[in-house]
Amino acid sequence: MRSRQRAFSAVMRLCVKCLRVGRRRRFRLAWRLQQLWRYGHLCLGSLLYNSFTNSDVVLDSLFEPIYWLVDHVTRWFGVTYPPGWICWHLAYGHWNLLMILFHYYMAITTPPGHPPQAKSNTVAVSICRKCISPKPARAHHCSICNRCVLKMDHHCPWLNNCVGHYNHRYFFSFCLFMTMGCVYCGISSWDIFREAYAAIQRLKLLEKETLQVAANQTYYQTPPPTFSFRQRAFHKSIVYLWVLCSSVALALGALTLWHAALITRGETSIERHINNKERQRLQKKGRTLAHPGTAAVYTPAPWNWPELGPSSLCDRAAHTSPGHLTDVGAEAQGVVPAPAAPGPTPAWH
Repeated sequence: MRSRQRAFSAVMRLCVKCLRVGRRRRFRLAWRLQQLWRYGHLCLGSLLYNSFTNSDVVLDSLFEPIYWLVDHVTRWFGVTYPPGWICWHLAYGHWNLLMILFHYYMAITTPPGHPPQAKSNTVAVSICRKCISPKPARAHHCSICNRCVLKMDHHCPWLNNCVGHYNHRYFFSFCLFMTMGCVYCGISSWDIFREAYAAIQRLKLLEKETLQVAANQTYYQTPPPTFSFRQRAFHKSIVYLWVLCSSVALALGALTLWHAALITRGETSIERHINNKERQRLQKKGRTLAHPGTAAVYTPAPWNWPELGPSSLCDRAAHTSPGHLTDVGAEAQGVVPAPAAPGPTPAWH
């Protein structure tokens, strides 16, 4: 009995000692955390302490990010213009952008038009030697698409599509609005371009002065200030973008004028080439075409701008309905009905 009592008392004394040690450790940990908190609070207070701090200073500090945002964002707008000028830029710029995107999308997604592959009673002008299928008048074979295209003008790599009967109007409108947008951007950014170009010239002069001063400077002389890399990149980007925009305006404007002249004459680019060759061939034989508007291949009358494409969705559906050609669709695709004769021949005298 005594041995059991001694063992029990020893176990109880050990448990009491463990509880005391755990309390001491928790107390020390809480004391250390309290000391660290006081030390951090003292360091933060010493860093932020200012005898002149008041409510106005606190409000200014809170609004400092807003001031920075306004200062760095509004400077990109440049000089403040009248409200009418701002409304004009917003309205015309967004309208021109929407027209460019719409016509570009339509020129890509609209098929140029292909001869009907289904059997019909219509008489074709000829047979294509590459795809071995009926080839209506004014249709040409595209080696990239590997198909005949109705009233084909050319295969445009920027559209990844042929420009033909149904999407010629969208292609021409895209070129026109793109030219107008480039001209608008070039005129609107002329002042920014001049400032950037002048800054680049000042940069070159400063670099020369820096080299001269570095060769003859003493320990008490301060070198002239230089442009940062960000400023150099900004000015050079402005100049590059303006030159690129002006170059695109010139090149695309010339292409637009060329297609406008072709549309006015009722020709496509391929037909223009064929007509020139036919005219030269006839000149060698002492013959000429009846009049400048007459073409070696079948073309509509001059100034016939509606021939750029179908006037409505219903008309387009009638043109493209498989296995059936109406009189209007047959005429647009150059396919002559059975009782009629094939396409007209060149007229000369």
